[in-house]
Amino acid sequence: MKRVVVKVGSAVLTQNDAIALDRMRNLVEFLVELRKTNEVILVSSGAVAAGYTALKLDRAILQNKQALASIGQPILMKKYSKKFATHDILTAQVLVTAANFKIDDEINKIKDTVNTLLSNGVIPIINENDATSTKELVVGDNDQLSAYITKHTNSHLLIILSDIDAYYDKDPRIYLDAKIQKIVNSINAGELEKEATPHGAFATGGILTKLKAANYLLECGIDMVLTSGYDLKDIKSLMFENKHIGGTRFTKGN
Repeated sequence: MKRVVVKVGSAVLTQNDAIALDRMRNLVEFLVELRKTNEVILVSSGAVAAGYTALKLDRAILQNKQALASIGQPILMKKYSKKFATHDILTAQVLVTAANFKIDDEINKIKDTVNTLLSNGVIPIINENDATSTKELVVGDNDQLSAYITKHTNSHLLIILSDIDAYYDKDPRIYLDAKIQKIVNSINAGELEKEATPHGAFATGGILTKLKAANYLLECGIDMVLTSGYDLKDIKSLMFENKHIGGTRFTKGN
């Protein structure tokens, strides 16, 4: 059985300053199906957005975003827990920061926790510990965090479900003739030095952080898929029918 990490971004999980419950439900149903043939780890953004549903603080102020994350984590987890419970699946929250992956002892503790949860049929839901971290809130490092999780839990694949449905040869918001690059074996160094271009109010990464995550995993020999989190038909086609219709696969293979 393969181990798959699925990362979902804030832009997918939120709509009109609220949790997008239909999208969350679709996500959970996809993960339940995926879990039949794979071990599944979920890396979820959305804590700040969830907190904002309860308390409208100015998100431009870092301390406010940290406070919103503190409020939002239990709200987000409660929603996930209820939706997975309808499928008789237990979930667990694992809070980490990118800094945890710089210390071997902490890496091993995370790995042991995840392995124990998976071996007991529990889906680990990994979140950034936004309440105490600062860098992640500023630069949107949840994409990179999910890449670290993929490598250090010995997972075989990272799926990033995003408002960005693929990696294009040029910006599709500007160029109407932009084409999807379905298979990417390497990433040009210049692409990794551009500025982050987040789309939504709660999004912090854009394509740059996704390319950095993909580049990191390519160097580790691990595949990554970037595809739409709004409409899951492309990722379902890839994972359940082995048909690559939409989205980008970053891989050293074919």
